[in-house]
Amino acid sequence: MDLISLLDALGEGPVAALFGLLTGVVFGVAAQRASFCLRAATVEFARGRIGPRVAVWLLTFSTALVWVQSARLLGLFRPEDARMMAVPGSWSGAIVGGLMFGIGMVLARGCSGRLLVLAATGNLRSVVSGLIFAVVAQMSLHGWLAPVRNRIAEIWVTPEGRNVDLAVLAGLPEAAGLVVGLLAAGGALVAAWRNAIGPRVLVFASGVGFSVALGWVLSWSLAQSAFEPLPVTSVTFTGPSANTLMFFLIPAPEWGFDIGLVPGVFLGAFVAAGLAGELHFQGFDGESQMRRSMLGAALMGFGGMLAGGCAIGAGVTGTAVLAATAWLALLCMWLGAMITDALVDRRGAVACA
Repeated sequence: MDLISLLDALGEGPVAALFGLLTGVVFGVAAQRASFCLRAATVEFARGRIGPRVAVWLLTFSTALVWVQSARLLGLFRPEDARMMAVPGSWSGAIVGGLMFGIGMVLARGCSGRLLVLAATGNLRSVVSGLIFAVVAQMSLHGWLAPVRNRIAEIWVTPEGRNVDLAVLAGLPEAAGLVVGLLAAGGALVAAWRNAIGPRVLVFASGVGFSVALGWVLSWSLAQSAFEPLPVTSVTFTGPSANTLMFFLIPAPEWGFDIGLVPGVFLGAFVAAGLAGELHFQGFDGESQMRRSMLGAALMGFGGMLAGGCAIGAGVTGTAVLAATAWLALLCMWLGAMITDALVDRRGAVACA
């Protein structure tokens, strides 16, 4: 069955949700098996080590860039049609939101994507934190926190009503993104070799990056064939978490890519963990960890919405299409996480010693 026949049979919204589900399952399986986590990578780097967590993150980041830019050169996807490129980007939002998200993911001991994957394995701490993340994200999108978010975002925005393509801004050729991705992938493989990372983890880490490209290509292909305008998007968790939450709370909700993505990630991670014998319940270690995780989740919910994406949405999906504000947000996430690790975790460890 071709795409047109599928659209005629199911409708545009359900097909978009089906594509989101497929993308989410690929991401969930790969992220669970590779233990992909930006928070773990930033903490490892902050403590002076380019270890296995950094290698896994760098491989995911680079392969997403390679896959997406290859799809661009092959005509399978146009980054300029992406939702995050077709609207104004916020430099101020990327800075403030990125820092807040970086702080939050260290406090919560995982970024939003990692929390969803862990929740699927039975981690109750991640379930609670994930729900708080989704609620605060929704409040930041349409609720009480939306005016605050809008004010910060409007301080400094990109010109001409669109985000900025880094390659265009720098006057680089169209293949520049692919070259950067290949160079980063080379560095990731060197780091993986030095840390004795096996082929299985390398394949799954690359699979996380592949899922980002898969989402872009599927949603773009659907947008070209659909009668009504549909957003071109891929793997991200701030907006989709908020939308999925509301999908189950309001009458007659709309189907879309986001609605399939979050359940897909959960399903993929659950199946992968089950096959590996890694399903088991985990809770909070104590009251202090609960407070810390809840605060971190709230910071990620607001920060991710302000920054235009989470550690995945901005840090991998957005950077793969060379969205300038996504690269700035990723940098600020790293800075926020490293500063928080130094001031909270390492200083606290010294004090306890």
